[in-house]
Amino acid sequence: MDSDSMGAVGRRRLLGWGGLAAVGVAAGAPPAGGLRGTTALASTGPDVIPPDVRPGGAYDRYVAKLAAEGKFVGVVMLAHRGRTVLSRNYGMADKEKGVRNHEGIAFSLSSAGKPFGAVAILQLAQQGKLKLYDTVGTHLKGFAKEIAEQVTIHHLLSGTSGLDTPDVDVQRVFQSREEVREYNEQWARRAKLVAAPGTPTDHAGAEIAIPAQIVEAVSGTSYWDYVEENVFRRCGMRGTAFYTRPQWLTDQHIAHPYMQLADGSVVDAVRNLDKGSPSPHTPGKNPGRNFIDAPGDGGFATAPDLVRFAQALRDGTVLDRRYADLLIGPRTPLPPQGGGLRAAAADAGFGAYLMPVHIVNGQWLWGRAGGDPGVGASWNIYPDTGWVGVILSNHDGVPLWEMIEQEIQAVTGRR
Repeated sequence: MDSDSMGAVGRRRLLGWGGLAAVGVAAGAPPAGGLRGTTALASTGPDVIPPDVRPGGAYDRYVAKLAAEGKFVGVVMLAHRGRTVLSRNYGMADKEKGVRNHEGIAFSLSSAGKPFGAVAILQLAQQGKLKLYDTVGTHLKGFAKEIAEQVTIHHLLSGTSGLDTPDVDVQRVFQSREEVREYNEQWARRAKLVAAPGTPTDHAGAEIAIPAQIVEAVSGTSYWDYVEENVFRRCGMRGTAFYTRPQWLTDQHIAHPYMQLADGSVVDAVRNLDKGSPSPHTPGKNPGRNFIDAPGDGGFATAPDLVRFAQALRDGTVLDRRYADLLIGPRTPLPPQGGGLRAAAADAGFGAYLMPVHIVNGQWLWGRAGGDPGVGASWNIYPDTGWVGVILSNHDGVPLWEMIEQEIQAVTGRR
């Protein structure tokens, strides 16, 4: 890792929850000391455990009620400075084998795994192996001239590439890692530049796929292997990986997604690859069709491992301080409902590198959510007070955004 003239002790002090928040935001954001002086934080304090997040508190009761009504299956966790305060598990991870959900179960992350790709890029930048102003053509061949020469890595990570990508083939069933990689490589090369680079883009798939290909070109290894070794293992995330479909079918530590079909029936999406369109209320693909998640996307994680990832961002394990700052630095203002949170849930939202960041009740919130049929995942980091919230589900019908807002209310005291 890069040296820091302040020394290891100074670096770790700055990388405390308040310090990282202070140095990790764009110009114009209030310093950490100023945030701690607000009414919202003064009433709780960074070391006080709010009653709503404790076992038996408002959030615990809310999730229990959802589970009792059949509206939540999965795991929720709230941790403060790395220590678990609330952990609850509901329902089955695999009905056929009688495996219940628990803390050691890994859940599909869907889009909630995309920031790992940004971390990988920033690690390579930190090592001097690439520059964020490098264009696509600096590292990759086969792209249209205007993309190769004008679109930079920064544009891709910040969601401002101006690219549009064709729809993926959601009906195709993949049979190997190589087939998934080849398909996504060719798919990304069909992207078109539809606006000037620097223009905010609405979830262009190429903005995920191309950085993953750059990771492979620069590191000389597959995206999946690079991230598993340099992100997951470095963070101590031993239950987290890019599992393949055969592993999904046989490993009892991986939750199966239960997907509702258009006729109202619910099936195991991994064991029923031939099942057709999911319910119109759960748009997306059958997650079991992929042999492995596309490079740059997805993966599987346990709730404790996502807490470990948050801690690794805090203490410099996965990125040096200045590069961690780049990961979560707010860039493009998000409109209401941008990043998933309703306007009522956040005071302001911004696009960062492959994830949104928000100001909620005078506090910063960093995180990412994602979903597919039978899959719902969210991890949120509250750097000003040291909290981490995780929601992982493996069943359709879960009100994920409502649960996120209830988590925010419990942690920040927002009413």
